[in-house]
Amino acid sequence: MNKVILIGRLGGNPETRFTQSNTPVCNWSLATSKKVKGEDKTEWHNIVAFSKTAEIAQQYLTKGSLVCVEGSITTSQYEKNGEKRYSTQIICDRLEMLGSMNNNDNKDRALEQIPGSQKVDISNWDQVSDDLPF
Repeated sequence: MNKVILIGRLGGNPETRFTQSNTPVCNWSLATSKKVKGEDKTEWHNIVAFSKTAEIAQQYLTKGSLVCVEGSITTSQYEKNGEKRYSTQIICDRLEMLGSMNNNDNKDRALEQIPGSQKVDISNWDQVSDDLPF
């Protein structure tokens, strides 16, 4: 199985280009972090989204946006100056925006367009969490 789920922040604004068949392809870098021996260690991931997900990423994401990316890992090989090099990317199958946006209407519209995403009302979370069995 080749599946990855990452939560992190964009290192820059997404960049979109189009294939010869006019399919949008959006790229961005995603920073994730974890504690290693008590210190934060940051990893940078190259994310690639296609079609509708690419359009949504370009429209709604900016540098610093907090997102959850679900997808698969792919590695490609190329030569530069006669030397073999490798590039690893995450192909984004599902994107969920986690941070706040200035306009909640835009966020709701974006969530409606992302397959598998759903809006959760957390305005009464204190009341709901008291009822949970864990």
